[in-house]
Amino acid sequence: MFNDSYNINGGLDMPMSKEMMDAIEKDNVVFLSTSADNIPNVVPIGFARPLDDENILLVDNFMNKTRDNLEKNPKAAIVVRDASKCPYQFKGTVEIFESGKYFDDAVDWATSVMSKLSPKAAILFKVEQIYSVQPGPDAGKKVD
Repeated sequence: MFNDSYNINGGLDMPMSKEMMDAIEKDNVVFLSTSADNIPNVVPIGFARPLDDENILLVDNFMNKTRDNLEKNPKAAIVVRDASKCPYQFKGTVEIFESGKYFDDAVDWATSVMSKLSPKAAILFKVEQIYSVQPGPDAGKKVD
């Protein structure tokens, strides 16, 4: 579900590979970590998909504490549920959209899967750093 019409370029040292993007797209659940007021929060997110090799679209269907955290501190991290298929942590900055193209696409996507959903926002996650979560000597090392 990669959409070339987005193609938001930035300057990521190491953009996501096709394998990374495929794993995010196919896994169906990612874990999103946020923090505000020095209190960490991790939640499963069922709607996450790459838009290009630097951006992941997340849909805010049920975020409460997570949304509050992101509004106070836009820094976040994502790990795919099945880390054996995608042994990476993606760190970045988010932007929240309650209207416009990202929001409209998020609503269309979520409601096409489950018609009773009423997304509150689209969260654009800009990948800035990628780290290994592969067990072994490279665990925690930045991917270059």
